[in-house]
Order: sequence, then structure tokens, then C-alpha cells
Amino acid sequence: RDNEIKRAANAADIPCILFSTETELLKYVENTGMDYDWGFLLWWPQIISSALIKLCRNGFVNTHPSLLPYNRGKHYNFWALVEQAPFGVSLHLVKEGIDCGDIVAQSSIPYDWEDTGSSLYEKAINSMPILFKETYPTLHNKDIKFKQQDLSKGSFHLAKELDLASYIELDKNYCARDLLNLVRARTFVGHPACSFKDENGEEFEVRIEIRRKHK
Repeated sequence: RDNEIKRAANAADIPCILFSTETELLKYVENTGMDYDWGFLLWWPQIISSALIKLCRNGFVNTHPSLLPYNRGKHYNFWALVEQAPFGVSLHLVKEGIDCGDIVAQSSIPYDWEDTGSSLYEKAINSMPILFKETYPTLHNKDIKFKQQDLSKGSFHLAKELDLASYIELDKNYCARDLLNLVRARTFVGHPACSFKDENGEEFEVRIEIRRKHK
């Protein structure tokens, strides 16, 4: 019944109520008869129900750390490097589906050879609050135009795809560019890396550091 967000809200004299389950939240709204304009999913990892989506007059806005429609779903930072896709952060309307609603706002994030899965994650973490703060006034004033996603473009990935995509076969032919992108995409301090097995069946992990050469 207490966390960092609630403490920050209390310090700013903003009402804050915590709920353990979605059911608790829906029951509270039903009992109080309160009315809401917007709901926000701020780095929220779970799919919400249609009942919750319909709770607010204008719906919910989700924060997604990719430049939608590229890398919808999980592990956006890994797939952006592997696929060499445009990267950034997005705010989008929540629909019944995964990261498929209309775009509210976006911000591009450039990257280069020195970036890894870890650095892209940090860039997204830092860029998302900035985008949200810039966009919120237009949502509050209902002065915003939404952009429909072209889901025929971009990509979508499930969490279970990550480990299989991160396995390196020692006797397989790889384009050097693709292999470097794969290894740096899975280079993330404190997390598993790309792996391979030698002829004895022993498994190893591999990480990489790429730094610009200065003359």
C-alpha cells in the first residue's frame, strides 16, 4: 500500500490510491461513481481488460519504448539493433491488442555502432518522461490529432523469441554486420547475453564493446 510513486504524489499534494488488482480498481470506480477523462499506462508490462480500457471517457494512453509500428511487443531495444530499425519512444491509444492503437506522439532516438541493448534501454528511459511532459498539455486541452498505425510495416515480437534469436551457432555462416548487431543487442549489464556451445557441449556467453577510433 505504499511505493515511490505514492510518496512522490503525497509530497506534491496529489491524491493517490493504490490497487493490488484490476478488479479492485474497477470496483472502486463503480462504488464511488467517479468519472475520468484519461487513463495512462506508464511503463506498464501487462495487457489490460476491455472493461478497464472503457473506464475513461477518452480511453487509455500507453507509453511504449519504440518508434511504433517498429518493434511492437517485447524487447524493443534488442530488436531495434538486430533489425536495424528506427528507434524512439511512443505514446499511443490503447486498443484490444498489443501496441496497435493510434499514435498520440513520438520522439526519434538516433543510435550508432557504439550503442548496445543496454544503452538503448537507458535512452528510452530518459526520453519517455520528456515526451510525456511535452504531450500531456495537448491531451489535457483535447487539442491533439491521432495518427493511425500502419501495421503492415514495422515488426512485432513476443518475449519467447529472445533466447532463440540470441543463440549463436559456431558453424553457421553469418554476415559480420549481422553478428556484431546481434551480440551488441544482447549486451546488457546484469542480464543474459548471446550464447553458444562448443564441441564439448559447454555453454558460453559473449558480450561486446564497440568504441569509435579516434585519430
